[in-house]
Amino acid sequence: MKNLLTLLALFSFSLTLYAQNGNALDKEKLFDFYQSQRYADAAQYLKNIYGEEVDDFKTLSQIGYCFLMAGNNVEAEKFYSKAYTLQPLNLPILFSLASINTKRGNTEKAKRYYSEIVKIDSNNFNVYKQLANMYSSPKEDSVKIIYLLKANKINPLEGDVAVDLAEVHSDYQQYEKAYDVLDIAIKGDSDNLVLQRAKLPIANQLKKYAEVIASGEKLLKDGADAGVIKEVAKAYYYNKKYQKAIDLFKMLEAAAMQNEATLYYTSLSYRALKNYPQAATYTRRTIDEAISPNTSSYYSLLGLVYEENNQLTLASAAYKKGLQFKVVPALYYRMAVFYDTKMKHPGNALKYYMLYLKSKPSLLNDKEEIKFTKDRIAQLNLTD
Repeated sequence: MKNLLTLLALFSFSLTLYAQNGNALDKEKLFDFYQSQRYADAAQYLKNIYGEEVDDFKTLSQIGYCFLMAGNNVEAEKFYSKAYTLQPLNLPILFSLASINTKRGNTEKAKRYYSEIVKIDSNNFNVYKQLANMYSSPKEDSVKIIYLLKANKINPLEGDVAVDLAEVHSDYQQYEKAYDVLDIAIKGDSDNLVLQRAKLPIANQLKKYAEVIASGEKLLKDGADAGVIKEVAKAYYYNKKYQKAIDLFKMLEAAAMQNEATLYYTSLSYRALKNYPQAATYTRRTIDEAISPNTSSYYSLLGLVYEENNQLTLASAAYKKGLQFKVVPALYYRMAVFYDTKMKHPGNALKYYMLYLKSKPSLLNDKEEIKFTKDRIAQLNLTD
């Protein structure tokens, strides 16, 4: 765009040798300003020659260009706006006005100019990319994705758009679409580490654990990126390679980059290895770190760890503590089974089985637990 505007500027002053007030335009002086990149001086010189009321399109474009290159967006917009009124379909003018308003934070005006460009040139990748970037809040995702899809269709190999589009697809849990967008872009640029990193969490969502491990381990050779470590560790966990998962999560701890999720997976890994003391330690650390509404679930896990380690008093206390944060069906079920099988308290077991059903567990995901609970309630009622 700058080259086009430069040519336009040079062409315009070559045609106009005299200013409106009769003063001769010194071409050599103006060339000197351009060659030494003294655009502010060039702009002021042209403004002095032509005055404020100039109404020639080429002259307005030339002065606007000089002010733009000088970083004076206020003056640049003033002259470009006058040129726009003379030729509203001129693409270089529209691009300049859109760019100026983007820099000045006038997003709505920038959108208007970019939208006008799209009407003239419906296959302009950069315009769709710019428009997509102007919709940043989650509630605007439905508009943002329209422009990202159009940009990606024009150039599916461009990395920035591919990553942004995959992110929006992921927000809508459209992981297959997100994966395909990144996969195509990576095939066009196999050395793009940004694309490869963006693909890892999506591949994990799709249970492509072997791919995450293979790709992630290669990425880790280029540096210990926290996001990559977390995704590879999760893939190892789901692949039942628990010690490898723990080793990677420990790397995050060593760098003080652990969080609620990484501590939780560390706890699950230790539990899978039947290392109950460490599982309990990391579950308590998860609870201490928790900022999400999952605290009751963490206490449920802590109770289960104590239960499996035959620390029944601690298990009972952990389960009850979980109820103080948020009532979730799984916690009621866990407590019912605990009192039924471990503590041999049929009365408490019956109470929690009933509370489990009243808490409306998922008919689809929890159908086995629901059936067991109903059968067990019938059996316990018969023994009363």
